[in-house]
Amino acid sequence: MIAPLPVLQTNSFDQAVDGALVAAPRISTLQINIGLVCNLACRHCHVESGPKRLAASENMSADTAERILGWIEKHPAIETIDITGGSPELNPNFRHLVTSARHLGRHVMDRCNPTIITATDPRSGEPMDWIPEFLAGNQVEVVASMPCYLGDNVEHQRGRGAYDATIAGLLALNAVGYGSDPQLPLNLVYNPNGAHLPPPQESLTDDYRRELSERYGIVFNELWTLTNMPIKRWRADLERVGALESYMDLLVDAFNPSTVDGLMCRHQIHCDATGALYDCDFNYALGLESPELERRRLWETTPEELASRRIATGDHCYGCTAGAGSSCGGSLT
Repeated sequence: MIAPLPVLQTNSFDQAVDGALVAAPRISTLQINIGLVCNLACRHCHVESGPKRLAASENMSADTAERILGWIEKHPAIETIDITGGSPELNPNFRHLVTSARHLGRHVMDRCNPTIITATDPRSGEPMDWIPEFLAGNQVEVVASMPCYLGDNVEHQRGRGAYDATIAGLLALNAVGYGSDPQLPLNLVYNPNGAHLPPPQESLTDDYRRELSERYGIVFNELWTLTNMPIKRWRADLERVGALESYMDLLVDAFNPSTVDGLMCRHQIHCDATGALYDCDFNYALGLESPELERRRLWETTPEELASRRIATGDHCYGCTAGAGSSCGGSLT
């Protein structure tokens, strides 16, 4: 079980948003963390995924996948299924979950680590080169992590060889139409390589587009900038170099109240590999269950019950509200 980060006894974030944060009157997205197995062990990974995260409790079973699909079928108000991990494609139930959700008419997003496309499954040795054609065949929106367009920065976060593998993965996605076919959106995700906020999303998008096009001929639709959350591996890095306090001061000082309405936690519900409920993937990483839904599973709730619920918060929430804001879809302002 993932140990929770202690929530501040006096929750200054709740004070910053003038009281308890609550979900929107209607939620339309189900985010699923399908498992923590990954071919990488990135320094900034907030769920600390990696090749050794093989525990059954951390990776979705076929029975749980069927229960979730039954809930999705029963509740058409949930329009988007946002699948994350780990590398979600490494879960044996990933393809069934995708094809079934698409058959039910839902929009599906895959939060893809592009290096997985040229890798092999750490358990079975199966090549993962089936991913681009499978995703394209099901018209899945791909959200591909690429922390920088420069090789040194990528490899500092992700390890040796990660940059070349990322480029190869993006080229393979482009080859089946991603980034050029309107039905196959390819969005990239940037996160900083240090203890600072992301630069403006619009100008950075221009840099990514220019550099990736000129160097490799890579095309994509949007770039989403995300702030590094002060939890798990990144928090440990900050503590090790004595930078945690200054980074938290940066986030708190940059609090932007105009980001609150668009926070991802207000418009979605998140479930882990067992169906347990959280307000977002960051709260899942901290073991911080949704306050009104503790010890319950997704299929024991309704979208109406999940709407307007109280959201669990802590000091890490300043990461989503600093500057232009940071959410699953990038900047909020």
